[in-house]
Amino acid sequence: MGHQIDYQKIEKTSEHRKKVWKVVTYVLLTFWALMVLFPFYWMVLTSVKSYGAYNSEHIPALYTLSPTTENYKEAFTAVPLGRYFGNTIIFTVVTTALMLIVTVLAAFAFARLNFRGKDLAFTIFLSLMMIPTELVVITNYVTVTDLDLRNSFTGLILPSVTSVFYIYLLRENFAQIPDELYYAAKVDGTSDFKYLCRVMIPICRPTLITITILKVIECWNSYVWPRLVTDEEAYFLVSNGIQSIRENGFGRENIPAMMAAVVVISVPLIVLFLLFHKKIMEGVSRGGTKG
Repeated sequence: MGHQIDYQKIEKTSEHRKKVWKVVTYVLLTFWALMVLFPFYWMVLTSVKSYGAYNSEHIPALYTLSPTTENYKEAFTAVPLGRYFGNTIIFTVVTTALMLIVTVLAAFAFARLNFRGKDLAFTIFLSLMMIPTELVVITNYVTVTDLDLRNSFTGLILPSVTSVFYIYLLRENFAQIPDELYYAAKVDGTSDFKYLCRVMIPICRPTLITITILKVIECWNSYVWPRLVTDEEAYFLVSNGIQSIRENGFGRENIPAMMAAVVVISVPLIVLFLLFHKKIMEGVSRGGTKG
């Protein structure tokens, strides 16, 4: 009987510790979530404050009793924000589509086809990830300038249609597909291209969705390269258009209007991530799992 009471005490103590750790974990996660979300909250809050109300605050207020949408109207009327959106959509869609074609074909070649020097070529290909981004940007800039492609969508898009990391990620997924499926398909007379489209791509769809979403986010947030190769407003994207908004649109002092423009630019990516965050996690986990 004594031993039974001791076991019960141990069990109760263990459950109590689990509850305490659970509470501590949730408290820390809640605190971290607030830290991460606060800048976005502050951005939205500032965007709905009037210019006068914002400048009259000696101590920034964490709320407002008189929100306004005037800043959002000014974001679309004071500067051609709609044109920036259109340019960004064209750049994002075309770049992502071309990148998917290049990535799928390259990953399939490295994962399934047999040719002389494949392993060496893939090793050299991976070594490109060690090259600093600044060096690649300089080389691309010189090349685009020599080809007279500055201030054009071609110059914006071409340097962004390949990604060593995405090819590596998809190649690892393709390599996990059993060889027996490939050999069976070849016995049936299926071509490599049909096998890729009908077997490999459907199986690795979560990873492809992840790559697509990540590339869309990358294109949407692209700043350095568009800033280098475009100095005409007709080709500005939303990212480098922000600088034009700050300098030529609202002025450096009109912070509420600036925040309204940033909110408008940020919302599409936030909605995209909220809709597909499970697919992103699934695709990344598949990329790191063997077998």
